[in-house]
Amino acid sequence: MSEPTTPLGVTFGSLAVLGPRAVLDVAQHAQQLGYRSIWTVEANGTDAFSLLGGVSAVAPGLDLATGIVPVQVRTPPLAAMSAATLQALSPDADVWLGVGVSAPGILRQHGAAAADRPIAMMREYVALLRECLSGEAVTFEGDFWQVKRFRLGVRLGERRPKIVMAALGPQMLKLAGEVADGVLLNYIPVSHVPASIERVRAGGGAKIFAYVHAAVGEFANSAKSARRDLFNYAMADGYANMFRAAGFADEVDTLRERQAAKDRDGALAAISDEMVQAIDFIGSADQVTAFTRAYIDAGVEHPVLMPMPWGEDRRQVTFDTMAAAAAALQA
Repeated sequence: MSEPTTPLGVTFGSLAVLGPRAVLDVAQHAQQLGYRSIWTVEANGTDAFSLLGGVSAVAPGLDLATGIVPVQVRTPPLAAMSAATLQALSPDADVWLGVGVSAPGILRQHGAAAADRPIAMMREYVALLRECLSGEAVTFEGDFWQVKRFRLGVRLGERRPKIVMAALGPQMLKLAGEVADGVLLNYIPVSHVPASIERVRAGGGAKIFAYVHAAVGEFANSAKSARRDLFNYAMADGYANMFRAAGFADEVDTLRERQAAKDRDGALAAISDEMVQAIDFIGSADQVTAFTRAYIDAGVEHPVLMPMPWGEDRRQVTFDTMAAAAAALQA
């Protein structure tokens, strides 16, 4: 297999149903297919850094990334310690420390408060995180975090963890461009990618990552799963606003109206086929290849496949989808 013309990642974030040990098989398969990075999330299931530590032992050719860990749950010193440990275990890999402001539903499970000033919180978090990763003694007095004489105890070489910010809205996108090494776009239709990149570039030159949600399968068999998935995100204000900006205002507004009326079936039915196929694509292997390629053509510098394991054989769907996405990157 020839080298991919564009770096490609895969996330385990959608694959919790396979169980934590499956990340090892996914990582090894990804490395065989020519993937460059593997990502994972942190919400109420697996710890992100434990999973990636396991990956580092079985697939040392992959860069390691979190997308995302919530800033309200991990303090900047703890995030720096975790990322530095991972970097020390994988000195030849890039470690991408993806952070973001988490959704209220996840925060409630952790007993953490929602951010009332998310932009200010993220700016401060990234600034303190960079100081913590420097290896120098850090004393910091901010609005959200106060640190006294923290010094990272893991010694690193020239290769150090890089910071990625999850971003949806215009202000967060611009901030990511300004202060982060990379920005991670999620649940974004390819048609909305150029506008988002323009917002990032107004702030600076952060590398553009984007999750590409796809499943090799039959639309009729998997559309219901896709609608349930999109429903959960459309109920979160940040994603709802992004969906509206991307052209799906009618779907979001109707969905929320029906949910407020306690009509769950009506809320799911409000999600059009067009919205499903723009965000959680379902189709043949060739169609998934084309869908992935479209994100690259739209300006994504490092697409990250989120394989949606919808079907009777979830593992096979995952591997089929990974192969289809990888085909988009061959010269």
